[in-house]
Amino acid sequence: MSVPHVGDLTPSQAAELLADARERTLLLVGPLSESELHAQHSTLMSPVLWDLGHIAHFEELWLVRNLEGPVEFVEMPGMYNPFENPRSTRGALPLPGIAGTLQVMGEVRRRVLDHLVQPPTEAANVSPELLRDGYVFRMVAQHEYQHDETILQALQLKTDAPYRAPRAVRPPAARPVPADADGMVRFPGGPVEIGTDDRSAAYDNERPAHRVELPPFRIGAAPVTNAEYLRFLEDGGYTRRELWSDAGWAWLRESKVEAPQFWARGAEGWTVRRMDRMEALDPQVPVCHVCWHEAEAYCRWAGARLPTEHEWEAAASWDPAAGAKRMYPWGDEPPGPLHANLDQLAFEPAPVGAYPLNVSPIGCYGMIGDVWEWTSSDLSGWPGFRAFPYAEYSQVFFGPEYKVLRGGSWATRPGAVRNTFRNWDYPIRRQIFSGFRVARDA
Repeated sequence: MSVPHVGDLTPSQAAELLADARERTLLLVGPLSESELHAQHSTLMSPVLWDLGHIAHFEELWLVRNLEGPVEFVEMPGMYNPFENPRSTRGALPLPGIAGTLQVMGEVRRRVLDHLVQPPTEAANVSPELLRDGYVFRMVAQHEYQHDETILQALQLKTDAPYRAPRAVRPPAARPVPADADGMVRFPGGPVEIGTDDRSAAYDNERPAHRVELPPFRIGAAPVTNAEYLRFLEDGGYTRRELWSDAGWAWLRESKVEAPQFWARGAEGWTVRRMDRMEALDPQVPVCHVCWHEAEAYCRWAGARLPTEHEWEAAASWDPAAGAKRMYPWGDEPPGPLHANLDQLAFEPAPVGAYPLNVSPIGCYGMIGDVWEWTSSDLSGWPGFRAFPYAEYSQVFFGPEYKVLRGGSWATRPGAVRNTFRNWDYPIRRQIFSGFRVARDA
C-alpha cells in the first residue's frame, strides 16, 4: 500500500531504516548488566538507560504524536526531556529497568509500524514539510545513531569494569598520504558553496546552501597523529604558558591534565585505553580525546592554527577544478565499509591512510570518520537559517560558548555524517572522540 506520509521512502524502506538504527543500539548495550545500565559513569554523560528511554520517547513524539496532529514542535516532557533534566542530574532519576525500557521501545515501534501500513485519517494535521522526502523518518533514525555514539562516550568513561566492546574487525594498516614538506595541502581560494539545501536528511543548521569567498590556505593532509602530538607533549606543551589562551590556561590549571584523556605513561612508554583494552600508543593513529584548548595550544606550538569551519568544509567537499561540491570527500556515494572508519566495530581510530578512498578533491585524507575535528568557529546559523522542526535541536546553542566539530568519528554511524554535518561542544570537553588538523594561511 502506498502511504502518503512516508514521502520518498516506501513503508518497507522506512521500517528498515528504523530497524537498522535499533539493531546497532541493542548490539552496543547487550554486554551491559542491569547495574551497568543504571550507573552514571560521569556527570558529563547520562546513564545508558536514560539514553534508551529518550530514544523511545523521541520516536514516539515525532513518528506517532506529531503525525496525528496537531503538530507540536517541542521536546518531549518529563523524565526524558534533556532541558528539564541536565546530564548531571540524570543519575538520580527513577529510571525503569532494562526490561521495562525495552518494552516501551518495542511498543512505540509497533505503533510506528502501524502508521506505516495505514494512511493518515482525513482529520490528521500532518505537516507536509516534516514529511517531505521522508525527512522525519531520517531525523528519528539519525537521532538514534547520535545516541549510539553518546552511549559509547559514556562507556569509554567506565572504569570500574571496562565495557566489553563487541569488536568485529581490526583497523586496516596505514598507507602513505601525499603532502608537502609540512604535511599539508593547499586550497587555492575563491568562491565556494557552504551548507546544503537538502531536505531529506540535513539538519536545520546545515541549511541553506550559500556562497562564501575564501582566501587561499593550507590545511593538514591528515589529522594530527599520536606521534605528532607526543612531540608537543614532550616539548613541554602542557607547561608552557605562552602556548595557551587565557581560558585554556585557566582550564589547564584547574583540570591538572598532562596528556590526552585515556593516555597513561608506563615503564615501557605511553599506552591508551580503548574501552576494555590497554594498548601501546600507535604513532600513526590520529590523536583522540583532546579538547579545543589542547588543539589550539598544539597549533600555536606548531606555528599553525585551527581551520575555520568554512575552510574545513571547503577542504572536504569543494573541487576547485570542477567548481563543484561533493557530499562526501570521495564523491556523492554514501559511506560504505571501504570508504571511511565509521561504525566499523573496531572501537578505535584507524592509522592514517588506512582508507585510501577517503580523500577529498584537494588531497585531504580522513575528513570523514576516525575523529571529530575541532574548528576555530563558534556555532551559529548560516545566512538565512530557519529553525526546523524545533529550535531546541541547534538554535538554542548558538553563541560563543560552543565550538564546532566536523567529520564524525569511528563511533559515528554512516547515516549521521556528511561534509555539511555540524557538531558542537564546549571547548573543555574531552570525552568526545575528538581530534583536529592544522591550518595555515597560504
